[in-house]
Amino acid sequence: MSGLLVDADAIRALAEILAETGLTEIEVAEKDSRIRVARQPAPVQAVAAAPVAVAPVAAAPAATPAAAAPADLSRHPGAVASPMVGVAYLTPDPSSPPFVTEGQSVSAGQTLMLIEAMKTFNQIKAPKAGTLKSLLVGSGDPVEFGQPLAIIE
Repeated sequence: MSGLLVDADAIRALAEILAETGLTEIEVAEKDSRIRVARQPAPVQAVAAAPVAVAPVAAAPAATPAAAAPADLSRHPGAVASPMVGVAYLTPDPSSPPFVTEGQSVSAGQTLMLIEAMKTFNQIKAPKAGTLKSLLVGSGDPVEFGQPLAIIE
């Protein structure tokens, strides 16, 4: 156990990032040191969401198709899924226009947005040419791995 140094300020900073972005896990590694902070909000959501979801479904059957829509988008053949957990940005910087807009034709390899992960901005490129039918995230939105970001048809 000797030699183990814990940086409480770094852990607090990572916990604040989790709270601000809505992420569930973050890990930082430097040389031989690694800090991982995770939270598990699922039990709280399941307890609160289950009773609320049951009542509207019974009262309004039309709510069922709306609830199924997000799952359908992930299976859409033109869905562009997030390759990582991070924060989406639709512009290269706050004063610039967006990379793309809905209804615009895009070519394969064209940048659609950026995802910031661990202070690194990663370009999310169109996997195929087509028309950008829908952007499913806004600038500054936290995104999860596999989450649909856009639909290209």
